[in-house]
Amino acid sequence: MSDVNPLIASLKGKLIVSVQAYMGEPLRRPEIMASMARACELGGAAAIRCQGLSDISAIKGRVEVPVIGLWKEGHEGVYITPTARHARACAAAGADIVAIDATDRPRPDGRTVEDTLCALKEEGALTMADCMTIDDIRRAAALGFDLVSTTLSHGAAAIDCTMADGPDLELLRQATSEFPDLPVVCEGRVHTPAEAAAAIEAGAWSVVVGTAITHPTSITSWFADAIA
Repeated sequence: MSDVNPLIASLKGKLIVSVQAYMGEPLRRPEIMASMARACELGGAAAIRCQGLSDISAIKGRVEVPVIGLWKEGHEGVYITPTARHARACAAAGADIVAIDATDRPRPDGRTVEDTLCALKEEGALTMADCMTIDDIRRAAALGFDLVSTTLSHGAAAIDCTMADGPDLELLRQATSEFPDLPVVCEGRVHTPAEAAAAIEAGAWSVVVGTAITHPTSITSWFADAIA
């Protein structure tokens, strides 16, 4: 625990809110995302996770809490901060922590996740590993990521998950059992306060909630479907 960066330590037991809008949606403007992020900060968010250089920059200018930045390019394979170029750009835009896909799948630039991490570490950036499996988490731990996350364990974008889907507590428990001192973040399909609390009880360092707080189209559809 003593080796944990103070910024990472400040997130222990706290809520991180993912503030993102999808392509073509009416809220997909940096100034709107920045206002959303500020509202979440006022509500108790300990950090904001966001994507895209414009959003990172706008949000960093509006909030006082740490910003976890990523850059999505494409929709399949490795598309979350897929290369060192994307990662460096996120840091330059103001991200306090840079999140990257930490799976072993092929990357657009042909480099490995280790290559990408090394490039960031050389510049002193804090890093978050978005993982799909326990093997991804093991690799990320061995490589020295500052945070690891269950972001990709559900295998689908948050917008495609229903309220009935829940967080991957099984993977979370396995990871925290194997790596009791590693900051393991629960992210993906956390739709209720009870699920967020359950994730913390299962050992999560922090919990990321996105859709259930910052995606009104999905939230509205849950209510509309329930009434129907």
